[in-house]
Formats: sequence, structure tokens, C-alpha cells
Amino acid sequence: MKILKVKCLAPTRLDHYLMQQYPALNPGRLNKALRENKIKLNGKKQPLSTRVMAGDEIKLFILDDQLDDSRDTAGPAWKKARCPAEVVYNGPQLLVVNKPAGLAVDGPENDTLLNRALLYLNSQNEYSEESLYQPSLCHRLDTGTSGLVLIAKTPEAEQILLEAIRERKVQKTYLCVTFGRPIPPEGMLGGWLLKDADMGKVQILSEKRPGAKEVCTEYETVAVSGRLALLKVRLITGRTHQIRAHMASIGCPILGDSKYGNNAANRELRLKYQALCAWELVLPSFTQPILADLSGKVFHAPRPWYYGQILDGTLK
Repeated sequence: MKILKVKCLAPTRLDHYLMQQYPALNPGRLNKALRENKIKLNGKKQPLSTRVMAGDEIKLFILDDQLDDSRDTAGPAWKKARCPAEVVYNGPQLLVVNKPAGLAVDGPENDTLLNRALLYLNSQNEYSEESLYQPSLCHRLDTGTSGLVLIAKTPEAEQILLEAIRERKVQKTYLCVTFGRPIPPEGMLGGWLLKDADMGKVQILSEKRPGAKEVCTEYETVAVSGRLALLKVRLITGRTHQIRAHMASIGCPILGDSKYGNNAANRELRLKYQALCAWELVLPSFTQPILADLSGKVFHAPRPWYYGQILDGTLK
């Protein structure tokens, strides 16, 4: 941890001040660190646009190698990924990988899910620095969420898959643990989701407002353990933080979620990331020949560790 005592003649934006002190930091790294609660201003999480003044205290829970701008930056970032991605499926047009919680799908860091996927494909002699097309993410998961991610291996597959996701033809089912048991034990949640870009959060509204988008989430209770419930959740719409905000809006936040959840319970149960896993992806029927063998294909991630612990009552 780094502790900075602010020394500036005039109020300065928090992000600008940090980038002055550590040139290796950039907006992408700062936003990621803020999302992960690694930046505290006077003991609290504050937007990066907050003005800091002389005497303020900033705590950075960021590794030294991420603050050091003297590191060797030669060569593609994917070669510096920590390890190859965990692969669930690898075909001519599509790669399906299992993302661990805490790993960003992409961004300024070398060790991202996409770079791990490229490292894997390189090990299979399917990708190199000379390749004309770089495999592309078809959708994203929050850093703290684990589970399946689709990566297109050709531009044709990317176009088809992006359109299928945009038209809600790809069915996404999640497993999660909530602090509190939803009543009724299964149901459909509706409403409107409104983003607060400054705070990096969303809120669920019962009525439409300018800028708000309709959301719909279906859930089913699989098991309960003490104060906790294991749910299977299906996204009807796919919005930012949709499951996290929707479950919190009915008083059943995702366990481990520091943004929308119960932080006292998170500390008590020692969860660093939200207990939320993109567990199942079901592809639609494709009319395009290049994806014909993927029509109706169902992919599953390994069940997360908390699944068994709710069933046997270890986690409660």
C-alpha cells in the first residue's frame, strides 16, 4: 500500500494528481483500480473526478510493478499474460473460455482474459504477431464475475455472434449466491436501469426516466443455507450490472458484491469478489454455413466453489 499526502497549490482532479505522481498509471488502470476499491481518498472511495487539496490523504492498494513506468514494454502484451486461458471449447470460428473472478476481460494490463486467450491460441499455432486478424471478445463480464466468454476467431464469426447477442438470441444463465432469500423463491424482475457514470453504478427504477433502459431478469432458487440462497438467474435483457443491481433492489444482494451488496456480510464471510458466475451459454440456430456446426450448442463453465458449499451448508 502507498500513502500519499497531497501537495498541490490548487485543487486538482484525483486522477490527474495520481497520473502526475505515477506516469505509469493511465485512465484505464485508474478506473479498474477504483472499481476494485484500491483507491481511497481520506479513507473513502471517491470518483476520480473529485478535487483533491493540499493535506488530503490518498491510499493506493496497487502493486509496485503497476506504478513503475520503467518496465520493459517491448513486444505484444499477450506474451506477458500470466498463463493461457482456461478453454471450454475451441473450434474453427469460436473460442469459449472460462474467466476467473478478479481478471479483467481486457484493458491496459498485460494479464487480461483476452491476452490469456491469445497466449493459448499462440501455443496451438493458431495466432501470432503476424496474424491478419486478432480474435475478438463478443461480450464482457465484470472483473469480479467469473464464467464463460465467447471470443470470435474470424471477422465473419465476430459479425454473426455480435448480431446474435444484440438481438438477444444467445441465452445466458448465471449461478449466484444472494445474502437473503428472495420471496417468492422464483420469479421475473422488471423495471428500468439508469446509469450513474460518475459513480460507476446503476440503479433500478420502477418507472421510466430519461436515459433509463428497460431490464428483465428471471431467477430461480436452487437451494438455501442459513441467510444465503443459491440462485439460477437468466438474463432476458443484458445491461451493465443488471443481475447485481436487480437482486440488490429486492433486498437480496449478491454475496461478495462491494458495490451493491452487504459489506459487513462480505467481510464476515471473507469474499473478495461477487459470488456470480456466467455458468451457461446457449447458442441459437445459425443459418450461416460457417457457424452451422455451432447451432444450438450449449456450453457450461465448471460450477463455482460456492455451489457445493451452499448445498452442503458449509457457507451460510
